[in-house]
Amino acid sequence: MSQLYDITLAIHYRYQNPARSARTLLRMQPLNRPDQRLVSGLLTIDPAPATRRDWTDFFGNAICEVAHDAPTDRLTFRYSGRVERIGVPEGLDLSCPLAALGQEMAEIGDLGPGAPHHFIGASERVQPVPEITAFARAVTAPAMSALTAVQAISRQMHAEFDFDPTATDVRTDPAEAFRNRRGVCQDISHVTIAALRAVGIPAGYVSGFLRTVPPEGKPRLEGADAMHAWVRAWCGTELGWVQIDPTNDMRVGTDHVMVALGRDYADVAPVRGTLTSAGAHDTRHHVDVVPV
Repeated sequence: MSQLYDITLAIHYRYQNPARSARTLLRMQPLNRPDQRLVSGLLTIDPAPATRRDWTDFFGNAICEVAHDAPTDRLTFRYSGRVERIGVPEGLDLSCPLAALGQEMAEIGDLGPGAPHHFIGASERVQPVPEITAFARAVTAPAMSALTAVQAISRQMHAEFDFDPTATDVRTDPAEAFRNRRGVCQDISHVTIAALRAVGIPAGYVSGFLRTVPPEGKPRLEGADAMHAWVRAWCGTELGWVQIDPTNDMRVGTDHVMVALGRDYADVAPVRGTLTSAGAHDTRHHVDVVPV
């Protein structure tokens, strides 16, 4: 089973005083993968940049690097495209016992972008937190399969967290979000990653979209009105990587469109850069994911 989507993502910035010398990295184009096909797409920048360079980072994410030299009081980054999301049956649980996961990882000599070694230690936005470690150990056991442990952590995270867009912002530390048990998909995903790594499961961050119109008879998923985030976890050599959405307590399927993946949000931020400015600024995001 597959599903086609027409996707629009627009990110608008307005500055109280003209900004200059802007250098920006954009990760807004969906991934091309065996389970996802980029049919067409166009990323536009207004005003037009002085220079533009398109390349691919270590994890395979599409990067658009732009520079604006002239002063401007606004910037708009807009992606429009069509993606085919290809369904993959979940199949049997072929993951190894949680206690054996470390040994299986140690036997992998590959250090390419898909290797689990990059996703087990601390990263820029996900550091070890004793309270999160205790939480993860309380809901898992060494005899569990790795996949069962992933699902147990996701289920408990979903049960304890309240989805609250007013509780956090993009800079909120996972430890703070965990203490308050409130936040959005970015917070829930970061805490889940910290919990998985704490019990020896390599885990990373995925940014993307959810369909904004649910199938008939099904509820609208949390996070469908903005860019969404979820988690990928390595469950051993036989099963490999699985993706799970702890915000909605579900395995990732054709409702999810992947844009970028990495160790945490720092690796996948849709807009990241520097500029020279003074005074206030405001930002608006618009996301539309329409089934074709």
